[in-house]
Amino acid sequence: WNRSSQLGTEDFTIIIHGKHYHEETRATFSHSKIHGPSLIVRNLEEAKYLADVILGEKSKENFYSYFDGKYSEGFDPEKDLQKIGVVNQTTMLATETQEIADHLKSVMQKKYGMQNLSSHFADTKDTLCYATYDNQEATYGLLESPVDLAIVVGGYNSSNTSHIVELCEAKLPTYFISSADKIISVNSIKHFNIHSKSEHVTKNFIPRKDMVSILLTSGASCPDSVVDQVLSKVHSFFEKVKSIEEVLNEIVKD
Repeated sequence: WNRSSQLGTEDFTIIIHGKHYHEETRATFSHSKIHGPSLIVRNLEEAKYLADVILGEKSKENFYSYFDGKYSEGFDPEKDLQKIGVVNQTTMLATETQEIADHLKSVMQKKYGMQNLSSHFADTKDTLCYATYDNQEATYGLLESPVDLAIVVGGYNSSNTSHIVELCEAKLPTYFISSADKIISVNSIKHFNIHSKSEHVTKNFIPRKDMVSILLTSGASCPDSVVDQVLSKVHSFFEKVKSIEEVLNEIVKD
């Protein structure tokens, strides 16, 4: 909210990356429109449409139709898109917000030139939650390795943890748990389904093979101690493996 009000006082239009029907987005929108023209953009596709409006490839009428219900009262795309800044909601992927900001930045640079960019585009990287951003980036990196399954640890109401679950689900079997107690046994796990908003028990979640690769990660606010407990429990299911301490010592040496 502070960044939104700052952008408004500096005569920048506030572009909010969020879902226009989401309570948190509506709250930010209600606050930001007091300070300056505001517009809600859902994803990169909408940002690209907005870019066409900025570059004059889409008309004012196109803008009003496409973004109906998502702009502040009196919004004039011909005047209010000359100076913009992007802010995000914690309910959205930080990486996607950065992608949207980078795209709009390149559009403003194309229209006004590099030497005038700072007068037309506000750098708002500092508004992203860096812990959330780093977690999502780390998850992308882990998903590049061959993995059998993912265990994501965190609170079921955490939006950034849910996004990490979404990233993992797109690639492999994923189990979202809040604590080590949810791992009932080597054969059974009680996990949260982010789509049905309910817990389910899955049997034989660990593949029956000699070498199993498990991606273990957590939400930005999940205590390390909770992740450690999950790691220890999963580790206890495997015989003839190095201790956690041995592995950590090898990593430190490297």
